Amino acid sequence: MPYVLMYHSVEKCDSDPLHITVSPARFAQQLRWLDDRRLTGVSMRDLLRARAAGNAAGLVGLTFDDGYADFIGEVVPVLLRLRFTATVFVVSGLLGEHNVWDAGAPRKALMDAEGVRWAAMQGMEVGSHSAGHRSLTGLGDADLRHEVADSKKALEDALGLEVSGFCYPYGHVAEREAEAVRRAGYSYACAIWRSPVTGTHALPRTYVGERDGALRLWAKRARHRVRWARGAR
Repeated sequence: MPYVLMYHSVEKCDSDPLHITVSPARFAQQLRWLDDRRLTGVSMRDLLRARAAGNAAGLVGLTFDDGYADFIGEVVPVLLRLRFTATVFVVSGLLGEHNVWDAGAPRKALMDAEGVRWAAMQGMEVGSHSAGHRSLTGLGDADLRHEVADSKKALEDALGLEVSGFCYPYGHVAEREAEAVRRAGYSYACAIWRSPVTGTHALPRTYVGERDGALRLWAKRARHRVRWARGAR
């Protein structure tokens, strides 16, 4: 299973109750840690292509959920300096707005359509994080198609590019949701945890937060390698 890191927001903040924010200084340290070990951060598109070609050694997937506006100012410049790429999963129906789904949490601005196009022009992959950031499990068929298929079309119209990746809001996915993603034409999807539907359309990832310095990064990478070598949960 590929090693994929899961980020959300990178910015200075005084309050982070949901533990989704990494400070710019810590983020730069984390990416330097990868670079110092001759590991290269890449988008999911680049990672999966390299795996298919058999040359993914030393590659680490970098993903950023929700499409926060700080991806433009804090994330992309660091990636470009290191010649890394990443995938940003955006909520198609909330471009230019804020994280309305996080009730009671600090308000965070989301990229607008222009920002999403700019990120793609810098070599970053843009994927869908649904149309409205709703948990897909339990939705009716029409709402599920809207969140999955309509978000793909909306982003493709905005970008003028194919959108091949999906990310499940909150990591919530079962067979029905994974099948909806496959039918919509996505070539892969990211989840969070290992589950009965783990595979190309429900790839587990490793959370990265503000507390993750060198030792914790090393431990998380080692845990991933041991877990998948043994096939354990």
